[in-house]
Amino acid sequence: MKLAFDDPLFETWLQRPLLNIPEGGAEIGEILAVAARIPEGDRHAWYQAWTDMADSLFDQAEQCQRYGHLVSARQLYLRAFTYYRNSYPLLYGAPVDPRVISGYQRETAAFRCAAALFTPALQSMEIPFEGTTLPAWFYSAGPGPRPLLICVNGYDETLHTMHFAHAVAAQRRGWNVLTFDGPGQGRVLMEQGLHLRADWEKVLAAVIDEIITRPEVDNRRIALVGWSFGGLLAARAAAAEPRVSALIVDPGMWDLLEAIRAMLRKFGADELADALPDVTDDMLAPVMHVINDNHSLRWSVVQRGFWAHGVDTLAQYIQEAAKFTLSDRVKDIQCPVLVTQAESDAMGAFAPVFLDALRSKKHLVPFTAADGADGHCQTNARSVYHQRAYDWLSNIFDEAVRFG
Repeated sequence: MKLAFDDPLFETWLQRPLLNIPEGGAEIGEILAVAARIPEGDRHAWYQAWTDMADSLFDQAEQCQRYGHLVSARQLYLRAFTYYRNSYPLLYGAPVDPRVISGYQRETAAFRCAAALFTPALQSMEIPFEGTTLPAWFYSAGPGPRPLLICVNGYDETLHTMHFAHAVAAQRRGWNVLTFDGPGQGRVLMEQGLHLRADWEKVLAAVIDEIITRPEVDNRRIALVGWSFGGLLAARAAAAEPRVSALIVDPGMWDLLEAIRAMLRKFGADELADALPDVTDDMLAPVMHVINDNHSLRWSVVQRGFWAHGVDTLAQYIQEAAKFTLSDRVKDIQCPVLVTQAESDAMGAFAPVFLDALRSKKHLVPFTAADGADGHCQTNARSVYHQRAYDWLSNIFDEAVRFG
């Protein structure tokens, strides 16, 4: 499916807000109207067009709120935050572009305005962590104790996007939800300068320590979901966290170094792939040339990957990637696990490997083109994911009550 752009990077990010449409966070007409204002490949025009649309909706939301039209105001704020969010990812990288900070701050402001208009209002939190704090939102499903779904982000998104990806559908099922950004994600990367870390169990422990004190939370029924690269982070954390009673990895992943090996083999660099991680930048120079000549690869590896991991070269990135493994942790995962694999998602290529290595109760959910959900994290049919994954999780929660 193509909406507007020949450039794969532009087209991918143009389609990203489609995820939010079912819950009122975007409109296809608005997305196409923004696209019509952007010349192919112009990242400055990209930022401005999305910002202009978001500014217009934010102004309309404020006016609706002044006149007491609170449902309309909330929906306008939600769409405004979506478009502010989509304005700046193409500008990722170090040093941080001021427009990335500005876009994120506007995104946050619009989400806060929307959050205040829910019933009950969504609750902003700052989770203490190693001398700083991690931003979070708590969604109360009502008087407790009730199950809790903790959501782990990946490379690309911010905690606000998890409102649509995880939270709304979970809260509808009567569950509490906590979304947060950790090191290498969202504000924690952009403004606080903290990079991704492999010991995600320390991040998760701080999050659970803070949230289990709430009376709404049933400590016997705490589930963890990770989407995109968050699936790897969540699985690593769950292996060391006995308070997690269920895990969803969307998609199933394995060692990050293995994914890089697979990429190098596609380039025909089999000898380099075999040598990982003991490679130098001189050895990697031909690969780096290919990466720099491809807009999408450069964005993924340099703008996003180098920045999130806090490195400057491909050799350094590979050394960091070697720390993000599941092969050394999977045997320690004790809780039931649901693993997704979408037909057209390269990131889920190792889902069968992860599934086979699990020793706990496990369930694979495939998504196909016939479902319309074959893309990365089922972006274009997220409700299909919600039905299959959350029905499984509901059964796990019910078993915890019956046999806990």
